[in-house]
Amino acid sequence: MSWPDMAATTLENEYVQLRPIAPDDHASLHTIAMDPEIWRYTVYRIETDADFDAFFEGLLCEHLAGRRVVFHITDKRSGRAAGSMSFCNLAEANGRLEIGKAWLGREFQGQGVNRWVDYLLMEHAFEHMEAERVEFKTHVLNQQARRALRNIGATEEGILRSYDPMPDASRRDVVFFSVLRAEWPSVKQQLACGSQASDHLDAPGRPH
Repeated sequence: MSWPDMAATTLENEYVQLRPIAPDDHASLHTIAMDPEIWRYTVYRIETDADFDAFFEGLLCEHLAGRRVVFHITDKRSGRAAGSMSFCNLAEANGRLEIGKAWLGREFQGQGVNRWVDYLLMEHAFEHMEAERVEFKTHVLNQQARRALRNIGATEEGILRSYDPMPDASRRDVVFFSVLRAEWPSVKQQLACGSQASDHLDAPGRPH
């Protein structure tokens, strides 16, 4: 079974549920996406209904094509849609993938949702997909995301300059982080026992 097939499954614990995105998720995600602060550090800008429609259609197309595995996040405490995150850059032959294209509605930031999402995705990547390396990246200016990624045990590896364009025609520098297979047991324990301070979407996101 290929990685996209293995990855596209429902993951959950008592706090969050992740399941592959579906067309019916448009309305619930639209409700929380119309907040410009969410997209501050991302390569997207969602300002209008048309912006969100195009964004959501892009998620579905990439998911259905197997270019990435997009998860709808439900906060189980409220029963509401909280946002989305993906497995992307699936380099199965090299044992490497990225957890990214992440965003949460403002009211779900700082509530531990993102910490548990990272926990479930890394657990699945290392223990079921047998990945050797899980990557993350964020805008160099997103200091809160960088601190929190370090807090969960990810290693900051360096900055790639002028990595990709932003909507305002500037170009962002991105910082790469990683967790390796040998490091996962200690990172898993840190995630399971850590505080909500490790929720690294308190700032407006860890964009791809």
